[in-house]
Amino acid sequence: MRLRRTAAAVATALVLAGCGTATNDSLAGPVSAGLGTEEIRVGLAFDSGGRGDKSFNDAAAAGLDLAVNELGVAATEAAPKADTDPERTEVLRALAKAGNNPVIAVGFLYGSALRTVAAEFPKTTFAIVDDDSFAAPNVVSLVFAEEQGSYLVGVAAALRSRTDRIGFIGGVRNPLLQKFEAGFAAGARRVKPGIVVDVNYLSVPPDFSGFGVPDRARGVAAGMLAAGVDIVYAAAGGSGAGALQAVAAVDGAAFVGVDSDQYLSVDAAVRPVVLTSMIKRVDNAVFQEIQGFIKGDRAGGVKRFDLKIDGVGYAGSNETAIVPLRAQLEAARQQLIDGTVVAPATP
Repeated sequence: MRLRRTAAAVATALVLAGCGTATNDSLAGPVSAGLGTEEIRVGLAFDSGGRGDKSFNDAAAAGLDLAVNELGVAATEAAPKADTDPERTEVLRALAKAGNNPVIAVGFLYGSALRTVAAEFPKTTFAIVDDDSFAAPNVVSLVFAEEQGSYLVGVAAALRSRTDRIGFIGGVRNPLLQKFEAGFAAGARRVKPGIVVDVNYLSVPPDFSGFGVPDRARGVAAGMLAAGVDIVYAAAGGSGAGALQAVAAVDGAAFVGVDSDQYLSVDAAVRPVVLTSMIKRVDNAVFQEIQGFIKGDRAGGVKRFDLKIDGVGYAGSNETAIVPLRAQLEAARQQLIDGTVVAPATP
C-alpha cells in the first residue's frame, strides 16, 4: 500500500516504514465545518491502477484536487499494492487510523474491506463509489446511472458506424459493468434496430484482473475490428488504453472512452479517433461528498447520480465528430430525463 498526502497543488511524500504513510508539514489549516471549526483531513483510497489511469481513478482524483484547492482540506491518497481484500482492508484501516475523516473508497472492489473497517471506526464517515450492497450508519454509497450515459454513447456509436457493427469491451463481467453494456446496446438499437453489438469481457469473477490488462484488451479489440466492428466502447479501466491502440491502427474506426473525457487525456495524434466518452461524474460525487461533510452531513445512505443532476453524460470535446450528431443526442438525453425512454440496466 502507498499513501500520499497532498496540500493545495503541492504533494510532498515521505515514505515511512510499514504501511508507507506519507506526511506533509504544510497542510492546509482548519476550515469551517458547519459544526464548529475543525481541520478536515480527507482520505482517498484509489482503485486498481491509481491516479494516472486517465479514466475512473483520475475522475476521483479531480474531485479530490478540487476539494483541496477550493475547500482547503488536507488530503491523503492511498492505493493497494495488490488486488486483494486484505490489502484493501489495510489501505482503509491506515487512512482511518491516521485521522482522516471522511475516507472515500474508489470502486466496488472495496466493498468487503469497507464492511470490516467501517465497523472498526464507527465515528469515521466512509463513502464508497459504485457499491450499495450493504448499509451502515457511517457509510455513504455513491452510485451512478451508468446505463443512461452508456445509452447516449450507444446512440452516438450507431449514428457514426458505417458497418452497422459495433463492439463493447468490459473489464469484468459483473452487474455493474453489465449496466454499461445494456445501456450502450439499447441506445444503438434505438437508432438502428438491426445493428450488431459484439460483447467481450476481459475477465469473470472471482478474477478481477480485467481492469489492468491493456495487452489483452488490445487483442480483443483487434479481433472485433477484423470481424467488421468499426466503433469500440471500452469500459475497462486501465485496460481501455490497449483497446484504443487497436482502434487507432485501423482507418475509419472510432473509440468510445469511459468515466473521464478521454479525448482530453490522449496524445493529440490519437484524439480524432476518440468519438466521445461516457462521462461518469465521479469528480462531482467526490467533491460533493467532501463538501457535504464540511457542512455537517455525516449520515450514511445512498446518493445516486443520474442525467437529471449531471451525474452521467457524454463528452463533446471532439466537435468535428459530435456536432453533426448533437441534435439526436440531445433529443435522446431529454427522453431519458423525461422518462419517455428508460435505459435498461441489465442486458
